[in-house]
Amino acid sequence: MSISDVGMLFQFIGGLGMFLYGMGEMADGLQRSAGHRMQRLLGVLTNNRLLGVLVGAAVTAIIQSSSATTVMVVGFVNAGIINLTQAVGIIMGANIGTTVTSWIVSMSEWGEALKPEFFAPLLFGIGAVMVLL
Repeated sequence: MSISDVGMLFQFIGGLGMFLYGMGEMADGLQRSAGHRMQRLLGVLTNNRLLGVLVGAAVTAIIQSSSATTVMVVGFVNAGIINLTQAVGIIMGANIGTTVTSWIVSMSEWGEALKPEFFAPLLFGIGAVMVLL
């Protein structure tokens, strides 16, 4: 084992520590900011299991991390904001969201028309119209 290998090990440990610390801080901040209105909103959105799965996939798409979504959901359960049944739907949605994201990125191997850079301007335009309306 060379000094270069030890340096890479240190970088890995440091990066992992920063990742875990950041996820913990984000979850703590969300728990502190989660008032009664957020508890009610999460309750409405996650009482239906299908809607809970969609919420999990949407949150994962927004923050691009199913791990962070899972950490937040576990924090919400720990704080009593949602119950375990509601959390399961969100976590399933988070995993589905990660899979869909990976699938979209891999579509560039299928052909020119399926590359994300081909249809991204269309999706951007649709999103802009939705925001304006």
